[in-house]
Amino acid sequence: MAHKDYVARGRSKKQAPPSPKPSLPWLRIVITLSLVAGFSYFLWSIKGNAPEDETNDGESTELAQSEKDTMPDIPEEEWEFIKSLPEFTVKVEQKEQDKPTVRRLIQCGSFRKNEQAQELKANIAFQGLEAQVRSSKGTSGVWYRVILGPYDSKRLAEKHRHTLQRAKINGCKIWNWNL
Repeated sequence: MAHKDYVARGRSKKQAPPSPKPSLPWLRIVITLSLVAGFSYFLWSIKGNAPEDETNDGESTELAQSEKDTMPDIPEEEWEFIKSLPEFTVKVEQKEQDKPTVRRLIQCGSFRKNEQAQELKANIAFQGLEAQVRSSKGTSGVWYRVILGPYDSKRLAEKHRHTLQRAKINGCKIWNWNL
C-alpha cells in the first residue's frame, strides 16, 4: 500500500494569482449624484409656492381678533388639597396578632447506641449550646435522639443551627414539635 504525503502534495499546487481590484462603480455614482441633484432642484422649485388663504389678509386677522375677544378668560384654579392634605388623617384598624403557639426543636441525630448520642451532645456543648438526649421506643427498637430546644422563635433556632453547621455538625433539622 502506498503512503500518500498530503502535506507535500498541498505544497506542490500553484496558487491562483490574486484577482485584480474592482474599479469604482462610476455608473452608480453618476446616477446617485443626478438623483440627489434632481431632488434638490425639486425642493427648491416648490419653496414658497404654498396656496394662499382664500380670504383677504385683513379680514382673516379681524376675524381672529374677534374670536379672541369672545372667548372667556381661563379661570384660575384653586387647589384645595394643598390646604386640606396636611390636616387629613387616616384611621387604620389593626388587629392584634396572636403569638404563634408552635414551638420548635432541633434534632441533630438519632442513634442506636447511647454512647454515640452522648458524644454528639458533648460536641454541641463545645459550641456553647445545651442539647438533650431522649430515648424513644419504636417498632425497630430503642433510638437515642439528640435534640436542642424548645425554641419560641424560628429565628433563634436557625441561628443555633447555623452555629452548629459552622462547627461541622451537619444534619440538624428544625421540627415543629410540642413537648
